[in-house]
Amino acid sequence: MEKILVYVVSDSVGETGELVAKAAVSQFRPGLQSVAFQRFPHVESAEQLVEIVQLAASQEALIVYTLVQENMRNTMKEQCVKANVAHIDLIGPLMDILADSLQIEPIEEPGLVRKLDDDYFKKIEAIEFAVKYDDGRDPRGLLKADIVLVGVSRTSKTPLSQFLAHKRFKVANVPLVPEVEPPEELFLVPPEKCFGLVISPEKLNGIRKERLIALGLNDGASYAKFERIDEEIAHFKRVIDRIGCPVIDVTNKAVEETANDIMHRLQK
Repeated sequence: MEKILVYVVSDSVGETGELVAKAAVSQFRPGLQSVAFQRFPHVESAEQLVEIVQLAASQEALIVYTLVQENMRNTMKEQCVKANVAHIDLIGPLMDILADSLQIEPIEEPGLVRKLDDDYFKKIEAIEFAVKYDDGRDPRGLLKADIVLVGVSRTSKTPLSQFLAHKRFKVANVPLVPEVEPPEELFLVPPEKCFGLVISPEKLNGIRKERLIALGLNDGASYAKFERIDEEIAHFKRVIDRIGCPVIDVTNKAVEETANDIMHRLQK
């Protein structure tokens, strides 16, 4: 059986076109060993298309293409018809149907699928990071983090870490307790990556009382008393002074507001 050559032409990496072509070829089992694929990725000009079609004609190759720009697709089709080269447009017809159905013009920007995939996996990685290094579980994560949050108990460190993780930031957080020395790694983190979270004693008292009640405990426990809260905040201030990082008052802020504040500071 004569070997068939398939050119996969794309304005991105060509992975989609090759996968579809291979899926089609797999339906012809006796011919699987008789089909070869050659990718032409990142094709950006009409001149490149002309050269590829001429080469395909000389080698009697088929052309499978995924080009998101309409003018490039039109050029490819015209050149293939002119050179009598068998060809198939894998993405154009579907884009035309979607444009009609959605009443929206396509962006026609190559490589968006890969960008979206990369963005998704970065988000998942950041979420897993936030879970792994939540509540000071492993101090080694502090040196790998994009953001380190420091604060006493019930200052929204965990929900804030998760919110920022969904924005693709790797976040670790450290709870401060007077009886426990902070990990040494905390003082090796660049101060601009570290953010202290402070809250008013009155607000913290109310939050901690609600927490104790939710756990079925007495709301008069030491954890919620002002004396204990003042002691923890004093310890927090000593640690923050040593780090030299900015402090954000979260007393009357939603998690989203605090996150936006942090992101704005990082951008600056």
